[in-house]
Amino acid sequence: MQDQTEQALLARLAERIGIAADYHDITGTLHLTSDDTRRAILTAMGYAVDSTASLTQALREWDEAPWHRPCDPVRILRDGETGVPLSCCLAIEDEKEESVAVEWQIRDETNAVVQEGQAGPGLSAAEVRFLNGRRHVRVEIPAPRGLSLGYYSLTVRAEGLVGGAVGTMHVIVAPRQCYIPPSLQANQRLWGLALQLYSLSSDRNWGCGDFTDLGRVVEWAGKELGAGVIGLNPLHALRNTAPYHISPYGPYSRLYLNELYIDLERLPEFHGSEKAQQQFLAPEFQAKLQALRESGHVDYDAIATAKRTMLDLAYRQFLTESYSGEEPNLLPKTARAWLLEQFIQSEGTPLELYATFQTLEEERRLIQSKSTTWYDWPKQFLTPGQPVREYAKRHRKRIRFFQYIQWVASEQLNEIRRTTEQLAMPVGLYHDVALGADRNGAEAWIYQSVLALGADCGAPPDAFAPEGQNWGLPPINPHALRASGYELIIQLLRNNFRSGGAIRLDHVMAFCRLFWIPRGRPASEGAYVQYPFEDLLAIVALESTRAKTLVIGEDLGTVPDWVREQLAKARVLSYRVFYFERGADGTMKSPGDYPAQSLAVATTHDLPTLTGFWSGEDLHVRAGLGDLTDDAAHRQAWEERQRDKAGILGALKRERLLPNGVTEDLATVPAMTTDLCRAIHIYLARSPSWIVLANLEDVLGELSQTNFPGTVDSHPNWTRKYAVRVDEMLCDERLRQLGADLRSTRPLG
Repeated sequence: MQDQTEQALLARLAERIGIAADYHDITGTLHLTSDDTRRAILTAMGYAVDSTASLTQALREWDEAPWHRPCDPVRILRDGETGVPLSCCLAIEDEKEESVAVEWQIRDETNAVVQEGQAGPGLSAAEVRFLNGRRHVRVEIPAPRGLSLGYYSLTVRAEGLVGGAVGTMHVIVAPRQCYIPPSLQANQRLWGLALQLYSLSSDRNWGCGDFTDLGRVVEWAGKELGAGVIGLNPLHALRNTAPYHISPYGPYSRLYLNELYIDLERLPEFHGSEKAQQQFLAPEFQAKLQALRESGHVDYDAIATAKRTMLDLAYRQFLTESYSGEEPNLLPKTARAWLLEQFIQSEGTPLELYATFQTLEEERRLIQSKSTTWYDWPKQFLTPGQPVREYAKRHRKRIRFFQYIQWVASEQLNEIRRTTEQLAMPVGLYHDVALGADRNGAEAWIYQSVLALGADCGAPPDAFAPEGQNWGLPPINPHALRASGYELIIQLLRNNFRSGGAIRLDHVMAFCRLFWIPRGRPASEGAYVQYPFEDLLAIVALESTRAKTLVIGEDLGTVPDWVREQLAKARVLSYRVFYFERGADGTMKSPGDYPAQSLAVATTHDLPTLTGFWSGEDLHVRAGLGDLTDDAAHRQAWEERQRDKAGILGALKRERLLPNGVTEDLATVPAMTTDLCRAIHIYLARSPSWIVLANLEDVLGELSQTNFPGTVDSHPNWTRKYAVRVDEMLCDERLRQLGADLRSTRPLG
């Protein structure tokens, strides 16, 4: 009986919190959430659920919480709507609400009062609840009206109560839809190139692509190819240590940029530093750079060490040239120093904390060991509180160094954005935002109060990953996030929206529901957790509109139809991958079946390149890794691939796009060719999709895929460079021809 009661309480609490009782995988198989999984996820959210008593207490606290706070933490209003009245919960004895008045005041983002008013005396109770012998009353006050788009702070104060009552609510006024560029509104379809920035090789970079390489590609693609968009891998800050800290989808922080992409040779203080120039021009350093350039793979550790060393020397020169006085009262004396100070001021507390974390981490590694994480730091540094602020005051110069790094990275990236505007590229740079961040990194430390560090997120079993996927990233706790006023999400979107014309939100379904996996357990023991979808979509729409940034949602995998419908209503573009666009019978969808409000692409970083797909390179890799356990499994996978290839040829034949000499017989095209690659992209361009992207590795005929999911140190993920260097790329006839094809192709019908 005790066990049954505890089970019932556990299920009830999980339901309240938003843990799904079950889910259907991509094959339609029903999976039930176990009690062990419920208990582990609730524990990761901070609930005590180890006994009947603790479960009873947790349920009571959940149900009573709204009555113990004067107002909800957040209210979302859509532009132009009145909204239902706001609730205010007060402890009022003996039916004295008629003598109580509620005053409210609304301040905007500059802290200016924009509205204020009073309800009562003479309030009537909309609802009454007795809690622990006290009478609590819910009264209603009018919802704000006439507020322009933006973020507001609403303060309510109850007068006429002993001790009074004060509450604060975040009011967010958002548009109903995300921003759409005028060109797309006018039915002008766009095409563009997608690339991995680190993979660009050149005779001048330091071993990986940098912002100067990117600038050259952008200018050439915009001018010569007529591209309207350049898609990029996430540029988030990384530790840049192989093999575990180089994935752009498991970053150190998603709010800031990877310093590996800085071109040191564009910094005046680098050239002005005698020490930097001595080291840079030394034969051994030049030999190291040459070896890094000639390597077919990115050596993150070596490049990061070289760049950090030179950035440090450049920064010291910058301080000498541009500041006067002594710490902590350094005074800027040059225009360049004032630009840095303005950047630091505009970035505010988030950048200050990010730089403080890096300073602390640098110091702790010297004191403790290289393997230490922030969980091992002294107690006073475990959370970003007062001791951390005092530490920051004592280490101002070093903290400014890490702020300086972000400033020069932002300046170089913004210069490329300005180039896209000068070229009148309708979208320009298209950035990718990762789903989460490394639990040992700066973002997790700063925002730990809204993260569930005792859980991972991933995906349930599907055709792509039969065992499911565990991405090793801590999920955001949706209830803590809402209580914080969505601070992390707002800052994340704002920082990423500002440097480009489009954003791809990786695994956009996480705004609705996310697959949580108890830490240390397989993906098969996971369960879905619900998120405040409407609230999060509203914030995306607001930040998109403010930044004039197009939003693409990566909606692959197990995505319910109604989620895609809501995303479409919000004008979030769907992400359609050629490999996956098939009908119920498995045949390739015709171009006309692609939705207009979408981005179409042949493949992604987690899938084989076109050349690799056709040759079966990924199957050979899987066999080498032991994923295909025997000859029969390998043979079955190869037979499926042959059927898929035949399906592609059949689809191209229906569209009369088969290259000369190619038929539906696979023997006529044993390997991917330039013409077949062109035909696939023209197929996509015949769709009504607003944007068609061509992956650079597909056009260049690269064999190996960027990332092999499920591997870390057993496969060279995120390290391969393009075989064609930037100088050669800019005159590559394959790219010129594809650009001409995609500019001239129009949707059928």
